Amino acid sequence: MMAAKKKCGTVAIIGQPNVGKSTLLNHFVGTKLSITSRKAQTTRYQLLGIHTTDETQFIFVDTPGYQTKHLNMMNRGLNQSVVNALKEVDVVLHLTTPSFIDEIDEKIMQMIPKETPAILAMNKIDLIKDKNKLLSFIDDYQKRGRFEAILPISIKKKFNLNETMAVIAQFLPEHDFVYEADELTDKNERFLAAEIIREKVFRLTGQELPYSMAVEIEKFEQTEEGLRRIFAAIIVDRDSHKPMIIGKKGERLKEISSKARQDMEKLFGSKVWLEVWVKVQKGWADDQRALKSLGL
Repeated sequence: MMAAKKKCGTVAIIGQPNVGKSTLLNHFVGTKLSITSRKAQTTRYQLLGIHTTDETQFIFVDTPGYQTKHLNMMNRGLNQSVVNALKEVDVVLHLTTPSFIDEIDEKIMQMIPKETPAILAMNKIDLIKDKNKLLSFIDDYQKRGRFEAILPISIKKKFNLNETMAVIAQFLPEHDFVYEADELTDKNERFLAAEIIREKVFRLTGQELPYSMAVEIEKFEQTEEGLRRIFAAIIVDRDSHKPMIIGKKGERLKEISSKARQDMEKLFGSKVWLEVWVKVQKGWADDQRALKSLGL
């Protein structure tokens, strides 16, 4: 009997902010790689999440949420990263929520190259009680989009997610695996540490802190015993933003650091010694040199 041919390909997960792209990638990979929060465009970097079965390797590309508001230099660059990702993948997974097509999703559909297989996954269907309304939403996309399949899913309820993977696999090319079977991402620990801290800042400051915040790992060391020593700076745009992160008597910064350290230890599988502070760098989100130094 001939051995089954291997399949391997890249899958861009695209959509508006806060539709669940990073949460879906984390589910597919089986661990938390991409950070999540309710803030729009939490994802800023093109992060690969890798899932390998016996015969198929899925290389998922988590893209920033495409948006038309707050277009400073950073956000224009993030939108461009979505456009660039679409040119280089084998399959596009367009993630939406149950609603009729708006101008942003219309724009996203227009950006998908005609030669690239596209699948629509409609998340959060558990929130829709009237299934006739859900069918109307799906029909709207069927009439106006160009999709190989349209799948109602719920990431929260883990509904139809394995089926979504199976549909994606149908459109991946025959190819040898690009990564080792146990690899989960193309990013190093330094990058992942910065992202974990940034997530905790977003989650623990809520809507208080404006979007323009970044994290820079200034030093990352590992001892022979496996201890990671990490020194990180949280960069804000204005002096008034600093106390929002530090909090009363430094309590909020301590909580950010403590929760980030716990997540790092879980992900890295070792003890972590973490030192975090806040510094002001005015106008960094519109400063090309500052953006480049932060990898944006």
